[in-house]
Order: sequence, then C-alpha cells, then structure tokens
Amino acid sequence: MTSLSSLSDFPVTKRWPPARPDVIQLYTLNTPNGIKASVMLEESGLDYEFHRISIANPEDQLTPEFLSLNPNNKIPALLDPNGPDGKPMGLFESGAILIYLGDKSGKFLPPSGAARYEVMQWLMWQMGGLGPMFGQVGFFHRYKGREIEDKRPLQRYLAEARRLLGVLDRQLEGRDWVAGDYSIADMAIAPWLRTIRVNYEAEKETGMDGFANVQAYLARFLDRPAVQRGIEIGA
Repeated sequence: MTSLSSLSDFPVTKRWPPARPDVIQLYTLNTPNGIKASVMLEESGLDYEFHRISIANPEDQLTPEFLSLNPNNKIPALLDPNGPDGKPMGLFESGAILIYLGDKSGKFLPPSGAARYEVMQWLMWQMGGLGPMFGQVGFFHRYKGREIEDKRPLQRYLAEARRLLGVLDRQLEGRDWVAGDYSIADMAIAPWLRTIRVNYEAEKETGMDGFANVQAYLARFLDRPAVQRGIEIGA
C-alpha cells in the first residue's frame, strides 16, 4: 500500500494520465486476477477509470512508473484518489484490492462477525491454492511447459486441480455461492474456473467437466451483467 498527498505524486499517472483524476484508477487486463478487480468495481457501482496493462509488453509492467505502484510488477493494481482519511492511496494484490473495495463500498463483504471470516477464508483458499495451482496447470498444459518431455509436473498439478475442484464442488452442494451470499470470494474463485475453460482448455484434464455444482456455479457467475462488463473491460 502506497499513500501520497495527491494523485499527481504517483509516477504511474505520468505514463497513464487519468482523464478523470477524481475516480478510482484501475490498471489491469482480463486475466483471471485482473477480472477480479474489474468485476468488483462493476458489481459495487464504484466509479473508476480503466488503464490496460499488457502482460506481454515489458514497456508496461516493468516500467519504473508501474513498479512505483506495484513493485511485484503484476496486475491488477489500483489507485484511489479518495483513500483512507481522504488521501490518495495505491494498492496491489488482487485479494487485497477485493477486501479494500468491499470495505469501501460496503458491499459483497460483511463488515464483521462470522460471515466476514467465512468470506475471507474462501478468498484466501483461492489466493493460496486454487489460483497458483490452476496457473501451473495453464503453464504445463497450455503454454511453454507443455514442451517439457517429463509429464510428472503436469500430472502433479492436474491432480491438485482435481482435488481443489472437488473441495469446491462439495462446498457448493445445496448453495448458490461459496460463502452464503454472493461475495468477493466468488469474484476471486469463478474467474479462475473460467480460465480453465476458456484459456487453458483443460476442463476434461482437470475433471472440471464432471463437477456439476462447479459447472452450475460458473454459469451463474457468468450470467451476471456486471461480470460480463468486468470481463469485457480488460479485453
């Protein structure tokens, strides 16, 4: 988290000048992690301006301007001109951004009590398990890793992906959303399911095509108009 006195103090605004400096500035792309932030902004109704960051172009993510906002050189990142105490604030990491926007908007994240921690634990489950493991599936099944002759890494990550999908399928038995009401946990989880289908083309290999609760859950998520807009924003 970075806090400065005015929006113009953030070097990232020199490379991507805001047209509307009074609203949230979102730096993202329609990757599964990037979609989380744009979907939450669309769902919550918070006003924002979108800046497309290319993950294939080192002139974007590795520039001093972007690194000044996110030293980890990943998307999404966010700059809020009206952060805590009314001061501008920069933020990176998709899970942290979801929590921040949930608290700022008062939507999709309970303010306290057991319901808040129910959402948080599934958000952390995605951040620490589902996302990283699915990402490895993508690398070894769909991208450069598929050229590796030794298939043990691929089989390891496919097996773990199947296990995690089984956990999710059981959690969804008899419920529409993972933590009760629709929440930031769903906005974190479902984009990665979409990626298994759309980007990695690995529904069969992970067994996702056989998990009925997961399939219905993804369909519900993708049917939401705000989700559709959030996906399209970074395309």
